Amino acid sequence: MWLSVIVTALSLAAFLGGLHVMRQGLEGMGHGRLPVLLKRFSKTPTRGILTGAVVTALMQSSAAVTAISVGLVSSGSLYFRDALGIVLGANVGSTITPQMLTFDLWALVIPCLAAGFLGYASQKPRLRNPSMALIGFGTLIVALEALTTALQPLATTEWFHHCLEYAGQNPLLAVCVGCLLSAAIQSSTATTVITMALATQSLIPLSGAIAIVLGANVGTCFTSVIAALGQSRPAQQVALAHVLLNVGGVTIFLPIIAPFSDWMTHLADTPAQQIANAHTLFNVICTVLVWPVATTFARLVERLLPDQART
Repeated sequence: MWLSVIVTALSLAAFLGGLHVMRQGLEGMGHGRLPVLLKRFSKTPTRGILTGAVVTALMQSSAAVTAISVGLVSSGSLYFRDALGIVLGANVGSTITPQMLTFDLWALVIPCLAAGFLGYASQKPRLRNPSMALIGFGTLIVALEALTTALQPLATTEWFHHCLEYAGQNPLLAVCVGCLLSAAIQSSTATTVITMALATQSLIPLSGAIAIVLGANVGTCFTSVIAALGQSRPAQQVALAHVLLNVGGVTIFLPIIAPFSDWMTHLADTPAQQIANAHTLFNVICTVLVWPVATTFARLVERLLPDQART
């Protein structure tokens, strides 16, 4: 059993490391251009949502995009209401990686790692960031497969199965677990993928897994809250809007978690795909609900946290 625990821990570390390296490479490729893109394409809620979704899908980090938006608002380069659309879109863009990892990507591992290491070894500055992105992506796929395999023996361990089953049967507790885990590792994507691996081995019921994923969306707000500390009031409004959006969404979905989980079983056959679909639909539905009333929602946030400079 201890061997499985060690392999699981190493696989998890490799997964998080691969995710970090991939993000570093992708962020490096967009260095200096992201603030310009966010400012240029966020003048309306619709454009902001599309921009936030695309940039987050490319960077693989809604927390990073939201933190950048907080920084731009704090510096006066972006208005709070423009940043609100970006935050809405970032939640949608964060669903791309879990969906992508439900496919069989083993054929891409060797080409990605080979191209990545060769590009990095060439020491050419223009190849450094793309190479890191390829290496990180290849590592992600290998680590996820290793994690899924390592979890198999733990499925027969009574105490481990009991703990997960207890959490899975208590949606509120599962939401809290997902929130804390996502805040600790600063990645709702990683939390979602780990949960997908657990569900694949039948270590946790589907409703509990989806509740963990819902909580992960709240936990990812921690980064934007930290980024807003000590900043201007409009920057703090961005962080508050992010928290209200995700907490409000979880509040709506938590009472209907059972029928929502049943619906997911009709959309896909495998637990991993069901969880990925739930993650996507949750974020898309929450964004679509707020989109038509984005201006009204912005006014609400400004009332809850007024800009003292304007009062």
